[in-house]
Amino acid sequence: QLQLVESGGGLVQPGGSLTLSCAASGFTLDGYSIGWFRRAPGKEREAVSCISHLDGSTYYSDSVKGRFTISRDSAKNTVHLQMNSLKSEDTAVYHCVAEDAYYYCGNYAHLSTLGDYWGQGIQVTVSS
Repeated sequence: QLQLVESGGGLVQPGGSLTLSCAASGFTLDGYSIGWFRRAPGKEREAVSCISHLDGSTYYSDSVKGRFTISRDSAKNTVHLQMNSLKSEDTAVYHCVAEDAYYYCGNYAHLSTLGDYWGQGIQVTVSS
Protein backbone atom coordinates (compact mmCIF):
# COMPACT_ATOMS: atom_id res chain seq x y z
CA GLN A 1 0.00 0.00 0.00
CA LEU A 2 1.37 3.40 -1.03
CA GLN A 3 1.01 5.89 1.78
CA LEU A 4 2.49 8.65 3.88
CA VAL A 5 2.19 8.51 7.63
CA GLU A 6 2.97 11.35 10.01
CA SER A 7 4.15 10.82 13.56
CA GLY A 8 5.64 12.79 16.42
CA GLY A 9 2.81 15.14 17.23
CA GLY A 10 1.38 15.82 20.64
CA LEU A 11 1.13 18.36 23.41
CA VAL A 12 4.06 20.61 24.23
CA GLN A 13 4.51 23.73 26.31
CA PRO A 14 5.32 27.09 24.71
CA GLY A 15 9.02 27.30 24.00
CA GLY A 16 9.29 23.54 23.68
CA SER A 17 10.23 21.36 20.74
CA LEU A 18 8.74 18.55 18.69
CA THR A 19 9.92 16.64 15.68
CA LEU A 20 7.35 15.52 13.16
CA SER A 21 8.16 12.68 10.81
CA CYS A 22 6.64 11.86 7.45
CA ALA A 23 7.35 8.26 6.53
CA ALA A 24 6.58 6.63 3.22
CA SER A 25 5.62 3.05 2.60
CA GLY A 26 5.41 1.41 -0.78
CA PHE A 27 7.52 4.03 -2.56
CA THR A 28 10.78 5.94 -2.18
CA LEU A 29 10.61 9.50 -0.92
CA ASP A 30 13.87 10.46 -2.62
CA GLY A 31 11.98 10.96 -5.86
CA TYR A 32 9.58 13.44 -4.32
CA SER A 33 9.62 16.89 -2.87
CA ILE A 34 7.93 16.97 0.50
CA GLY A 35 5.78 19.80 1.70
CA TRP A 36 4.47 20.31 5.21
CA PHE A 37 1.17 22.13 5.71
CA ARG A 38 -0.92 22.94 8.74
CA ARG A 39 -4.46 23.95 9.48
CA ALA A 40 -5.42 25.64 12.71
CA PRO A 41 -9.04 25.70 13.88
CA GLY A 42 -11.01 28.30 11.96
CA LYS A 43 -8.09 29.18 9.70
CA GLU A 44 -7.01 28.49 6.15
CA ARG A 45 -4.47 25.79 5.48
CA GLU A 46 -0.98 27.24 5.66
CA ALA A 47 2.16 26.13 3.86
CA VAL A 48 4.91 25.59 6.41
CA SER A 49 7.96 24.11 4.75
CA CYS A 50 9.20 22.20 1.74
CA ILE A 51 12.29 20.22 0.78
CA SER A 52 13.10 19.70 -2.87
CA HIS A 53 14.01 16.27 -4.25
CA LEU A 54 16.02 17.91 -7.03
CA ASP A 55 18.73 19.69 -5.07
CA GLY A 56 17.73 19.51 -1.40
CA SER A 57 16.67 23.16 -1.29
CA THR A 58 14.52 24.03 1.67
CA TYR A 59 11.75 26.55 2.01
CA TYR A 60 9.99 27.99 5.04
CA SER A 61 7.08 30.27 5.68
CA ASP A 62 7.92 33.53 7.42
CA SER A 63 5.98 32.39 10.46
CA VAL A 64 8.32 29.45 11.11
CA LYS A 65 11.60 30.59 9.58
CA GLY A 66 14.41 30.30 12.08
CA ARG A 67 12.43 27.96 14.32
CA PHE A 68 11.61 24.97 12.10
CA THR A 69 14.02 22.79 10.15
CA ILE A 70 13.06 20.32 7.45
CA SER A 71 15.38 17.45 6.61
CA ARG A 72 15.43 14.20 4.72
CA ASP A 73 16.57 10.82 6.02
CA SER A 74 16.87 8.68 2.92
CA ALA A 75 17.97 5.60 4.86
CA LYS A 76 14.67 5.66 6.77
CA ASN A 77 12.61 6.87 3.81
CA THR A 78 11.43 9.72 6.03
CA VAL A 79 11.32 13.50 6.11
CA HIS A 80 11.49 15.28 9.44
CA LEU A 81 10.24 18.65 10.56
CA GLN A 82 12.11 19.79 13.66
CA MET A 83 10.06 22.44 15.44
CA ASN A 84 11.73 24.57 18.10
CA SER A 85 10.60 27.54 20.16
CA LEU A 86 7.01 26.51 19.66
CA LYS A 87 4.27 29.07 20.15
CA SER A 88 0.58 28.72 20.82
CA GLU A 89 -0.08 29.86 17.27
CA ASP A 90 1.73 26.77 15.99
CA THR A 91 -1.17 24.68 17.26
CA ALA A 92 -2.68 22.94 14.25
CA VAL A 93 -3.10 19.69 12.40
CA TYR A 94 0.05 19.15 10.36
CA HIS A 95 0.27 16.97 7.30
CA CYS A 96 2.84 16.17 4.68
CA VAL A 97 2.50 15.93 0.93
CA ALA A 98 4.76 14.19 -1.59
CA GLU A 99 4.92 15.65 -5.08
CA ASP A 100 7.33 14.86 -7.91
CA ALA A 101 6.78 18.00 -10.01
CA TYR A 102 10.08 19.84 -10.44
CA TYR A 103 8.46 23.19 -9.71
CA TYR A 104 6.70 22.12 -6.53
CA CYS A 105 8.77 23.55 -3.67
CA GLY A 106 9.36 26.86 -5.36
CA ASN A 107 5.60 27.34 -5.55
CA TYR A 108 4.24 25.03 -2.87
CA ALA A 109 2.48 27.79 -0.96
CA HIS A 110 0.27 28.29 -4.03
CA LEU A 111 -0.11 24.62 -4.91
CA SER A 112 -2.04 23.44 -1.88
CA THR A 113 -4.16 21.01 -3.89
CA LEU A 114 -1.22 19.41 -5.68
CA GLY A 115 0.29 16.20 -4.42
CA ASP A 116 0.84 12.61 -5.43
CA TYR A 117 0.55 11.33 -1.87
CA TRP A 118 -0.96 12.84 1.26
CA GLY A 119 -0.56 12.03 4.91
CA GLN A 120 -3.59 11.82 7.15
CA GLY A 121 -2.46 14.62 9.44
CA ILE A 122 -1.30 14.80 13.03
CA GLN A 123 -2.22 17.14 15.85
CA VAL A 124 0.29 19.51 17.42
CA THR A 125 -0.91 21.43 20.45
CA VAL A 126 1.20 24.11 22.08
CA SER A 127 -0.23 25.02 25.45
CA SER A 128 0.77 25.51 29.05
